[in-house]
Amino acid sequence: MRLWVLLSLLLLQETLPHVIGQSAKSKRQKEPGENKIKPINKKVKPKGLKMKEREPVDSSSKSQSILMQVMDKGRFQKLTATLSLSAGQSIELRCKGSNVTWSYPSYLDTFKDSRLSIKQLDRYGQLILTNSTAADTGEYSCWLQLCNGNKCRKDETKTGSTYIFFTDKEELFVPTPSYFEIVYLNPDKPAVIPCRVTTPSAKVTLHREFPAEEIETDETNIIYDAKKGFVYQHPTSDHKGIVYCKAESQGAPQISIKYHLLYVEVPKGPPSATIVASPSRAKVSDGIHVACTVLGEPDVDVNFSWQYPGQELERPVITQNFWRLINRGTGHTTRISKSVLIIEDFEARDAGNYICIAQNLQGATTVATRVELN
Repeated sequence: MRLWVLLSLLLLQETLPHVIGQSAKSKRQKEPGENKIKPINKKVKPKGLKMKEREPVDSSSKSQSILMQVMDKGRFQKLTATLSLSAGQSIELRCKGSNVTWSYPSYLDTFKDSRLSIKQLDRYGQLILTNSTAADTGEYSCWLQLCNGNKCRKDETKTGSTYIFFTDKEELFVPTPSYFEIVYLNPDKPAVIPCRVTTPSAKVTLHREFPAEEIETDETNIIYDAKKGFVYQHPTSDHKGIVYCKAESQGAPQISIKYHLLYVEVPKGPPSATIVASPSRAKVSDGIHVACTVLGEPDVDVNFSWQYPGQELERPVITQNFWRLINRGTGHTTRISKSVLIIEDFEARDAGNYICIAQNLQGATTVATRVELN
């Protein structure tokens, strides 16, 4: 009996370490497995979601304005749609980018104003205007150019623009080079009477010279925009005549220049063209003129192109383009546009058909005439 008990104890000692070892071993295998699963659920997936959320934010920021104003002590300020400064102040604008194009009031180019300085630096374009005047009031904008060789286009996602009022109590209206302007009234598009102000808070009214009266602005058919002037949304022949604007702002009222409103009756469409050769029969060494004439709207440009017998042989010719306005009475005005092709020494190879192609925004018209060898 003692021998049997002793043998049982010996067998139990050999078995327990083996069972305990298996239990410990199984726990050690499970823990590394658990460590591999938990980090995947908690860390990897959230990172992926955060990256997807950031992408739209990054892409939308590219379409934001790139135009900034340089303030004192090296500070920068992003510009809003409008900015008011006192006349006499200087301003520095910057646009981020290595190929920046600027737009500003055109008269600064017309007079080659030395107060304006534009430079392109490594990382930004710079515009500086010193000793500003009321006449500098207007739109200032910039954009990046995307170029491939000699061809460039505007990057619509990287632009900036602001309208700057250079306020001046002595000049409530933005000064103009002339004392009288013509405004054409076309029934198919709005007409603008450009009496812009330098102080956006100024009260502006529109007046007819004869009969003397104030023209009511109903904010529907006739509206006022401080950046443009008075806008006739649907001009008619009843609006023609001479008008002016009056502005008031904490002082005596000021009067603008006068505007002559002319109603346009020329119908819309491709150019109405005629062609005449003089002479229609020519001798060798004669000079000939072929004239192509278009009657059209006063404010619509016409482009001319020619086809003629000696063109493929690169026959030397002279072309002259010009236009003028004619008044047909009762406030109606027409524009005459003309292109003249000249051959100074007519040759046999110059005989044949002369074709003029006149084109405007509505289309093209082709007319032809023939010159014979006499």
